[in-house]
Parts: sequence; C-alpha cells; structure tokens
Amino acid sequence: MSSRKSFRLEQLGEGWERPGLVAGVDEAGRGPLAGPVVAAAVILDDARPVRGLADSKVLSPRRRERLFDEIRAHALCCSIGEASVDEIDRLNILQATLLAMRRAVAGLRLTPHRVLVDGNRTPQLPMPCAALVKADARVAAVSAASILAKVHRDHLCAALHARWPVYGFDGHKGYPTAAHLEALRRHGPCEQHRHSFAPVRAAAHAPAQDAAAGRSQG
Repeated sequence: MSSRKSFRLEQLGEGWERPGLVAGVDEAGRGPLAGPVVAAAVILDDARPVRGLADSKVLSPRRRERLFDEIRAHALCCSIGEASVDEIDRLNILQATLLAMRRAVAGLRLTPHRVLVDGNRTPQLPMPCAALVKADARVAAVSAASILAKVHRDHLCAALHARWPVYGFDGHKGYPTAAHLEALRRHGPCEQHRHSFAPVRAAAHAPAQDAAAGRSQG
C-alpha cells in the first residue's frame, strides 16, 4: 500500500493530475449508538502546511486538539457538516453519512475542483469526487478532515455527557462498550440514542431499571 509520501493524486485517474483546489473529506461517528454523524471537508494551503497530520485514530486526544486549531488557522478553508439522530434513523447510517459529507462540502468558503473522500463510497456532488480506502492515512487534506470531524464529534459527546451523565458519553463517545450497554439496560435510551441501531431498539423495548431517571436529566 502506498504511503502518504509516495501517493500522488494522479493515481486516482484521469483529471486528477490537473491543477485546482482539492478538498479532503472524512467522517466520524458511524459506529456509535448515539449522537449525530459528523463529516468535515478541508482544503489545505500549500503555502502554510500543517505538520504532523495523520489519521485521527492514531493521534492522542491532546495532539488532535492542537491540530484541530492549527488546521482551522492555516487551511484555505474548512467546513463541518452533521446529520442528526433523526436523519440517521430515517435514512440509515450510510445515507446520513453521505448527507453530512455533502453538507460539509457545501459549507466550504471556496468551491473545490475535486473532492477526495476516505473510504469506498462517495456522496453525490456537483464536482468530480473519488473515494480512497485509508485516505486518512495517505492524503494530508483527508487526514485534516478526519481530525476536524473526530474532535468536533468528541466535543458534541462532552455536551451529551453534561446533559445525560448516566450514560458516560465523555468516555465511550457513544460506542457500544460494555459500560454503555449496561447504562442502556439500566436507564433505557435518551433522545440522542439511535433507535435504528439494534442495541438501542432492544433497550427501548425492554423494561429499564431506571428509565425515568435517565430521561429526567434531559
């Protein structure tokens, strides 16, 4: 597999060798049982490189936070889009993720000539768009997008924790950990849980030990 140093955009096919603004796009929050799914789009400035970019998953929280600020300060432009829990439940998580990506690209101050998305699915956009598996570890703009999306969603989870502390959103960030599943069993789901996800649906239909307490903190 190509490393970031050896990967070139022209490897994506015809048209990618041309000059023009390229936006990197990535998402955070497809797997959790609660909260919105978040996508970010970033167009980097070649004249003001951000050093230390990498896949957000391999960076420490402190490093992600620092890079979050640097990316926003030095990128040509960046944007964050979300799809809500209601949209996730109505559309399904894949379609909601693609919707968040479209919103992120539409929110960019500058219109990119091309868009590169991490993964193997692309949103419908008015400009050429390609998907690349592991792009968050291979292309700087996508690494930057992965960091923005991850940190933004972590901030959202901190807000969820402040409102519903019984679930521990500040720790597991909504993922189906043993502690989160136990909290669901004890308290039932809150309004920010995704009812289209099986563990939440099961908890909603099971008698909760302390459902009233879990919801009363909203």
